[in-house]
Amino acid sequence: MNEILIGYLSLFLSAFGAATLLPLQSEALLIALLISEKYSTVLLLMIATFGNVLGACVNWLLGIKIETYRYRKWFPISEQKLDQAQNLYAKYGSPILLLSWLPIIGDPITLISGILKENFFRFLCFVAVAKFLRYLVIYLAYSAY
Repeated sequence: MNEILIGYLSLFLSAFGAATLLPLQSEALLIALLISEKYSTVLLLMIATFGNVLGACVNWLLGIKIETYRYRKWFPISEQKLDQAQNLYAKYGSPILLLSWLPIIGDPITLISGILKENFFRFLCFVAVAKFLRYLVIYLAYSAY
């Protein structure tokens, strides 16, 4: 496999993992690939966005499925925390998904949207905008430097 393809694939996997509940990040890799000047900026932004959106979709799907286990002893989220998150989401509605790019709170927001059975198309639209703008801002900050 050639170096360029490995770079794109690594970015996709990094962005995908970063959008799940795993403690990963993809920004440093994106910047490293931009610095190398071997990659198409547009393709890097598209691949990072696609991977990150796909990872968020995994969270949404987990949210859809995990609700059935909510009352089990081993459930990782306390009833109180889950209720707080659901109330916050219910208060602000779908536009809160625009915060899905934020560290720490973004991934749980996408999970809660699944638990609350958010319409997938609406979820996808808000999350795609948020994730793309995240990588665009990173690129613009890099190119301004």
